[in-house]
Amino acid sequence: MSTPYDDIAKVPAFTVTSTDVSDGEEMTLAQASGVFGAGGSDISPQLSWSGFPEATKSFVVTVYDPTAPTGSGFWHWVVADIPASVTSLPADAGAEGAQLPGGSWQVANDARLRRYIGAAPPPGSGRHHYYIAVHALDVESLGVDKESTPAFVGFNMASHTLARAVITPWFGK
Repeated sequence: MSTPYDDIAKVPAFTVTSTDVSDGEEMTLAQASGVFGAGGSDISPQLSWSGFPEATKSFVVTVYDPTAPTGSGFWHWVVADIPASVTSLPADAGAEGAQLPGGSWQVANDARLRRYIGAAPPPGSGRHHYYIAVHALDVESLGVDKESTPAFVGFNMASHTLARAVITPWFGK
């Protein structure tokens, strides 16, 4: 399956797995939104990754719904500047104020919250696919301001992405 990132740059793939979500499968209510009325708990999924290039100096984790009815999709979660020595995030690492690995930080999502916001497609809009990606970068830090938007982080990481791992669960009401 192609991803929204393929239009930016085709890069080698590595592996991301989760004990909470599966590629091509429906998300559970734990990963759906409570904030936006989908009946969920807004718990970010557990993620583990491997097989990334040796030259990797940091990671960025993103959760993106390109079909949200906004004209630009919806960024549910972005964690920047994850050290290259880190190869997993526990479930609920995206909670507000969560302790993230040294130097990493949560970018405010499209709801302007520094946390994970779960799936919440509008009623009647069918299945939405949530691209959960781990991006391996060639820099230790993107060097962007902590007030940056997810789109600005994406713009800055585009030229630094060595490889990418993606799983794509779906959710729909």
